[in-house]
Amino acid sequence: MNILETEWWTVAVPPEWWAESEEDSILIGDRDGVGCIQISTLRKDSGDFTDPEVEEMARAEADAGVEWRRVTLGDFGGLSCNWQEQDSAIREWYLFRGGLLLYVTYSCEVENSGMDDAAVDELLDTLLVLASQGTGPALRE
Repeated sequence: MNILETEWWTVAVPPEWWAESEEDSILIGDRDGVGCIQISTLRKDSGDFTDPEVEEMARAEADAGVEWRRVTLGDFGGLSCNWQEQDSAIREWYLFRGGLLLYVTYSCEVENSGMDDAAVDELLDTLLVLASQGTGPALRE
């Protein structure tokens, strides 16, 4: 198992998945090419994110018919939903802890919908907040 470490959080990446850092986000994909996770980090300079604040963000960004449900993954709590857009099946999360918010999406082709759901849930359940801040994304074994 590899550990991906950013400035503020870590996640365990199984050997059958790859990870890379892009300019504003982290990409994690399965080596079979079924789907890809994208994680973007928002951080408040002061104060903590609140349930109502995150719920308002999620509802403002999603289509009106999307059903949000509460989730806890690793050190983070928040909201999750599933939806389809054209040929893509999309899962979306707004996860927060303190002043840290992770916006996470997983997308794959509709015909592969559900194939990676358990693996994605297990992977995201390894999200941990770092006690001290690092210098940037790094993948270590």
